[in-house]
Amino acid sequence: MPDFAPGTPSWVELSTKDPDAAVGFYGQVMGWTATEPGPVEQTGGYRMFQQDGHNVAGLMGLMQEGQPTAWGAYISVANADAIAGRVKVNGGTVIVEPMDVMDLGRMAIFADPSGAVFGIWEPRGFGGADIVNEPNSLGWFEVLTRDTESGKTFYPAVFGWSVGRPTFDGAPEDYTVWEVDGRPVGGMMTLDDERFPPGLPSHWSICFSVADCDAVVASSKKLGGKVAVEPMDMPIGRFAVLVDPQGAAFTIWEASQAA
Repeated sequence: MPDFAPGTPSWVELSTKDPDAAVGFYGQVMGWTATEPGPVEQTGGYRMFQQDGHNVAGLMGLMQEGQPTAWGAYISVANADAIAGRVKVNGGTVIVEPMDVMDLGRMAIFADPSGAVFGIWEPRGFGGADIVNEPNSLGWFEVLTRDTESGKTFYPAVFGWSVGRPTFDGAPEDYTVWEVDGRPVGGMMTLDDERFPPGLPSHWSICFSVADCDAVVASSKKLGGKVAVEPMDMPIGRFAVLVDPQGAAFTIWEASQAA
């Protein structure tokens, strides 16, 4: 079972109105296969996206009216109930109270003070992604928020994260790196109307590592995906932001040779 230190993002899942269409899209764009749906009574038809047989992400239908099609992030924790208590006393909102998922683990869903939604996962039989930072697997997580000051208070209080800075030249001045024991595990950036669409709410952004950013963008376009941010170069690699045909946004990152 994968072993993620507490406070480390460990899993992502896509909630979508059309899981079968998502299997087709991500299968061609990312090269993923998907497991058969689990028992509806126990799992709601949950499926796993896989890369060469390794679990890289989850897939499920929408569970309630008004739920958006979106990628969601889960952070590994040692005690879900204790984290829920910290969220409440530090200005966050509990959307789904801690609950057991069969014998796999214990989960909960929260929103930070700015409204960005995220999940937590207390592992038991399931630890999280089998591979990370390899082509077509999880690469990075970051919260885009309209209130970074509350974020710098909230997340360290909830997860014990330290606040750091990127180490590469050209990093945005307002970018925060979340660290666990000196190791980067995620980031935070100001969500303003100059760099992002006006009115875009605070949210967690999921980034997948890819071998060829431009090839993934081209494949997405052919299959009906939209490009929210065209491929752009930074010292650590080449990035783009895509939106799948059902409306879920995600980032892709082709690491530079020096990264």
